[in-house]
Amino acid sequence: MVLRYAESHPADLEARWQENPLAIVPWGALEWHGAHLPLGLDGFVAERFSERLAEETGGVLLPTVWLPITTLPHRLSLQVRTEVLRGILDDTLMGLHGAGARTICVVTGHYAQGHEIEMYEAALRAMEDMPGLRVFAATPLEVLDQEAFLDHAGRYETSQILAIRPDLVRLGSLPVDLSPKNDAVLGEDPRQGTAEEGERLFNQALAKWQSWIAGADEEDLARHYKAAFDRYQPYVEQYLDSSWEAAILAWWATK
Repeated sequence: MVLRYAESHPADLEARWQENPLAIVPWGALEWHGAHLPLGLDGFVAERFSERLAEETGGVLLPTVWLPITTLPHRLSLQVRTEVLRGILDDTLMGLHGAGARTICVVTGHYAQGHEIEMYEAALRAMEDMPGLRVFAATPLEVLDQEAFLDHAGRYETSQILAIRPDLVRLGSLPVDLSPKNDAVLGEDPRQGTAEEGERLFNQALAKWQSWIAGADEEDLARHYKAAFDRYQPYVEQYLDSSWEAAILAWWATK
């Protein structure tokens, strides 16, 4: 049975920390994903993946946080300012460490460049400030090392939501010809997605996350974050000038 932080009594939480000081924090977004997918896709995926990770590892599951930065520019996309996200991340990681967690997984369903980089940097700050703490921040499928899996409203996000909430998918609303500006699709055609593919990818990623939780040390985590920063360096060099908020607008203008 998954132990949920919000439903825990102090004695139960303290006992779990003594056995397994692992906390799992799902992070979502309310963001435009076209007419075919729900605004809360990122949160639904992060939450379900985190639930399954908690089932497999015995980690304590935190409530989903719905506070992203740099959502796709659209009147229905919601976001907070970068400085707000930084404060929430720092305070959440510090608070969980104070509560007894010694390994923290931050599972973000929101894949935006600036949002992810801020999460990586917060993880590194926390580990520097609180020796002995391990923080692994990533998207669910990031550990599979296939850039195509990190699409937006395309085949792979559609496959994941089909696996967990097929009732929220409306592929029939898609036009024959797709474009990012009209349909939010960045990646392969979402009509290629299947629930079976989503479940397979979830299972593969869960095994990788469990391996990280069981065996990753500080050097492993440092390599993980360096690879992530390297992956986004071209975006940073081309678009980041004054802020992440300005960067995503400049990037989106090219789509």
